[in-house]
Amino acid sequence: MGLSAARYHASLAMKARIGVDESGKGDFFGPLVVAACYVGPEHEAALAGVMDSKKLTDARATALASIIRQNCPHDVLLLMPSKYNEVYGKVRNLNRLLEWAHAKVIETVLAKQPAELIISDQFADPKGLQRKLDLKGIAVRLESRVRAESDLAVAAASVLARAEFLRRLGELSHQVGCDLPKGAGSPVLTAGREFVRRFGKERLGEVAKLHFKTTLQLG
Repeated sequence: MGLSAARYHASLAMKARIGVDESGKGDFFGPLVVAACYVGPEHEAALAGVMDSKKLTDARATALASIIRQNCPHDVLLLMPSKYNEVYGKVRNLNRLLEWAHAKVIETVLAKQPAELIISDQFADPKGLQRKLDLKGIAVRLESRVRAESDLAVAAASVLARAEFLRRLGELSHQVGCDLPKGAGSPVLTAGREFVRRFGKERLGEVAKLHFKTTLQLG
């Protein structure tokens, strides 16, 4: 008989693995950030308190990211809005873009710290990411599952990505002199209209992901 789900996840927690996650995917303003993080048994104690970044305050995510960076081999890929729009304009598909970005950070972390197991959130057909890894000659076991952030390695990657997203969004807000909110709701529409009023729609791509339907709503 196989392990129960609880026993399986308990056994997994003690294995060295690389987790990968992203932040900014659903935010109109700011970059897309993808992070990968290696976590082994030797890191478990130092990462106490690390959990899915969506369950953390911004301040807590930022503080935990510092601890993760000090303790774990990791990599963070940053696509600021202008670059993001350029890359998206070529691939025309967010899932393909994520597959490319996830494969890139995984490859970089593996060069620092070999591992046999990769865990990612199930953002799309996992076969796409597996193909990207195969093309790079990366022979690992990829486990892509729903709510992967319940694993410590993926949670650590999510915290790294979120902290970098928050930092860069704050820098963009400072640079343009107006608040650029997270998400894609009504505060974002208000901020978008103000940005367009002040700088013109032709500059929107400097701070926002243009393929969002929000762009059309700005007129």
